[in-house]
Amino acid sequence: MNKPKIIAYLKPSCGWSNGVRAVLKKYDLPYEDRDIINDPVQRQEMIEKSGQMLSPCVEVDGRMLPDISGEEVEAYLLTNKLVTTNDRTPDAPINQPCANEMPQFSPLQFKR
Repeated sequence: MNKPKIIAYLKPSCGWSNGVRAVLKKYDLPYEDRDIINDPVQRQEMIEKSGQMLSPCVEVDGRMLPDISGEEVEAYLLTNKLVTTNDRTPDAPINQPCANEMPQFSPLQFKR
């Protein structure tokens, strides 16, 4: 099976971006990891190709998958028969937001 050409526009440390990396690693897929935080040229390229500003964005064989989670990348790869199912466990959660986007637990307090 030929491996697809993958360009991943990712943040250096983010739950969504790490989920994409974990899926690509799970299937041993080589990819270009483009840092959209520290490299404004890569961020601009992502925006121009995807038509929006949210990340991660993953380009697979020329097709842009904008604002996508690792879970969604995996589903796309399987549905399009670019990979076959395997039993490996990803080394990071594949559908988790960045830490600063995680909802904070706050118990409900009722007034009397």
